[in-house]
Amino acid sequence: MSLRGLDRSFILLSGLAVLLIVTMLAIIVGNVVWHGWEPISWEFLSGAPRMGMTEGGIFPAIFGTVLLVLLMTIFVVPLGVCVAIYFSEYANRQSWLYRWTRQAVNNLAGVPSIVFGLFGLGFFVQFVGGWVDQQFYEGKLTYGQPAILWAALTMAVLTLPVVIVSVEEALRSVPQSYREASYALGATRTQTVFRVVLPQALAGVLTGGILAVSRGAGEVAPILFVGAAYYLPELPKRLNDQFMELGYHIYVLATQSPDVEATKSLLYATVLVLLALTFLLNLTAITIRARLRVTGGLR
Repeated sequence: MSLRGLDRSFILLSGLAVLLIVTMLAIIVGNVVWHGWEPISWEFLSGAPRMGMTEGGIFPAIFGTVLLVLLMTIFVVPLGVCVAIYFSEYANRQSWLYRWTRQAVNNLAGVPSIVFGLFGLGFFVQFVGGWVDQQFYEGKLTYGQPAILWAALTMAVLTLPVVIVSVEEALRSVPQSYREASYALGATRTQTVFRVVLPQALAGVLTGGILAVSRGAGEVAPILFVGAAYYLPELPKRLNDQFMELGYHIYVLATQSPDVEATKSLLYATVLVLLALTFLLNLTAITIRARLRVTGGLR
């Protein structure tokens, strides 16, 4: 077979693979929309669940999911950016610190999500929360229990490798000539990183945040032990409150309801809301990135 024939065959196979993926996505999303559109109403979106969660709405779960994602993003993006800056701009590739830290990030990316939940329970809830209670609350159970704060920190640890990798790639894509020009003008390395390199890589930082939101909004296993509540119609008012979350609510409707048929329509509607909320959070971040690019904040 000629090289031109191989090229055409590869293009055909690639096109078929893309078509297969798009078709699978269309079938899944179409099935969810078809079965979940009818139950959605203002009462469903703004009310609290009742009657064994076979009636009512899902607003506490929506509120808890959005709050969890926002707190997670606040925790993970600055830490991920700092680690990526160290890897890209400061680290000695031959040092043991760089090798160990790099290996830790790679291993962290391959850990099952349920393990992060157990880690969050042991470290954040029992160790950190228990220490806070002993030091500031005279041993009264306040932070040494599942809470939205510990759930957000656990999710931040889970999504940290995603942010580090995306930001590091963005930093390395900045031309070396920019750094050399900055050094030639008398700038220090720190000034070069924060005034030249990082502004040029801001798109990568926002991309890391978008990927973290996409990963965090749909995870259920890590928050089972560290904050998510089975049924809690009240909204969380403090960082040490438990909360409802859409992913966990879907799991409850699918596995714990005494009447599966009665909750089937609510289950599909909740899945549709979760997909829409995830797309909306991503779209918001993408819009901010595009606006910054238009106004000159990104290049």
